[in-house]
Amino acid sequence: MNNWPEGYGRRVLDQVDSTNAEAARIAPGLTGPEWILALRQTAGRGRRGRPWADPVGNFAATLVMRPAETPDRIALRSFVASLALYDAVAAATGRDDLLSLKWPNDVLLNGGKLAGILLESTGMAGQGISHIAIGIGVNLASAPDMAQVEPGATRPVSLFSETGIRIAPQDFLNLLAPAFARYEEQFRTYGFAPIRELWLSRAARLGQVITARTMRNETTGTFETVDETGNIVLSTPKGREVIPAAEIFF
Repeated sequence: MNNWPEGYGRRVLDQVDSTNAEAARIAPGLTGPEWILALRQTAGRGRRGRPWADPVGNFAATLVMRPAETPDRIALRSFVASLALYDAVAAATGRDDLLSLKWPNDVLLNGGKLAGILLESTGMAGQGISHIAIGIGVNLASAPDMAQVEPGATRPVSLFSETGIRIAPQDFLNLLAPAFARYEEQFRTYGFAPIRELWLSRAARLGQVITARTMRNETTGTFETVDETGNIVLSTPKGREVIPAAEIFF
């Protein structure tokens, strides 16, 4: 706890339905950002409402914040969280060479999905966003079977299965929270540009052919870059495609 970031609250729950749901419940009474860690999560969620498997020993936490910013800028915090996760895993393992970042919000270890991020916001019509919840799940102890994930999805892995390293969720939070605070300060001070540059230096499959799938269609092309607003850019036979939201398949 000696390295815990100043100004950030912390609460550890034995069990909760969802840390993002708990964030929504406590947000009105908060005066600053707060981390919520659940040692057991009974109704965890991933992107597009998918269930998030959360066995005992894995990491399930949410950072709840109340930023007074526009929605497009708030959404860029998924990149801030990705970089913080990368650093936390590198600190836990001593091996940053095994890690990469998959757009828009996954951390890969040995090419498999180790962690995911779910950013949600709440607000009233005409009054902007009241708070955001940055939910983070990390397979510290175990990973789901391939049968539990979408066909073609990245293979799930755990920190233990790939490295033999065991780390308690509370100890992992002690690595993650200071890393996030550092990148958050950089983001607030210098904007998205340095965050984007560092994220691209750690990006998985940059310069390679990937497929971006939305609810309506899919686009296959060379992963060219992430632009100044966080969109992924693919070079395709039809030209340059800028995609704001999609699932990425390798």
